[in-house]
Amino acid sequence: MNIVTGNKGFVGLNLIDYLTHNKKKTIGVSRNPTKDELSYQTLSSEDLNKAKSFIHLAGKAHDLKKTSEDSEYFEVNTELTKKLFDQFLESECEVFIYVSSVKAAADVVDGVLTEDVTPKPVTVYGKSKLAAENYILSKEIPEGKRVYILRPCMIHGPNNKGNLNLLYSFVSKGIPYPFGKYENKRSFVSVENLCFVINELIDNTNIESGVYNVADNESLSTKDLVKIMGEVTNKPAKILKTPKFLVNTLAKLGDILPLPINSERLQKLTENYVVSNQKIKNQIEKELPLSAQKGIEKTIASF
Repeated sequence: MNIVTGNKGFVGLNLIDYLTHNKKKTIGVSRNPTKDELSYQTLSSEDLNKAKSFIHLAGKAHDLKKTSEDSEYFEVNTELTKKLFDQFLESECEVFIYVSSVKAAADVVDGVLTEDVTPKPVTVYGKSKLAAENYILSKEIPEGKRVYILRPCMIHGPNNKGNLNLLYSFVSKGIPYPFGKYENKRSFVSVENLCFVINELIDNTNIESGVYNVADNESLSTKDLVKIMGEVTNKPAKILKTPKFLVNTLAKLGDILPLPINSERLQKLTENYVVSNQKIKNQIEKELPLSAQKGIEKTIASF
């Protein structure tokens, strides 16, 4: 059996489907459990003794509207993780998988992000994830147990565009994409590839405990994304090479006025954030099921 927190979230629903398809029984943990779920309040080492793996997905996501208190992030992302990890250590459960985030390592990437980087998160979200990671790494792992910290980059999949919403709204409405002058590369991970990695970690006793980035093999530019979206939606994308000074002026105006673009959105659409997945691939010794392009195509085709 496998225990999954955050089982009602986007990744959780996909993961339970994936594990079930691979003939693995799973049970979720919930604050308001159904008769088929476990409760956080009553979860015990005895429950974990019946499980092979404990996959901790639950967490407080990055709040783009900035309405959350800092303490909420640490309560959910750090303190809950510490409590669950302690229960795992006291149990006979074999595998603990904590799904953290690349944002625990870096908000800005120069070159390619690897696991060797000294983490320097800027946001409270990243700091709360890193605090949980550091707690896990501070503990000695008993013999016979394996512990994995996964740092996925931006996750997307059918029925969840992630942060692709703004781009998709441009393309689906036939609005030209105005930032053709910007050259960038970003890493993504399809939820199918993430589920594949988690399934391999459960099964493969030879994979060493540690911190692993999770990303698709190829990074894509924002212009690549726009073109893929245009092909999938049968609305050939129009890419304009608007002068950068004009774009930057509009973005600054958007910080004050309710325009579709502002400085933060411009940065998200045009920044570089390339993540290496070589460490996890070397351990798994298998190819990921989906290429970056195929993953994006599947996501966009679902809308």
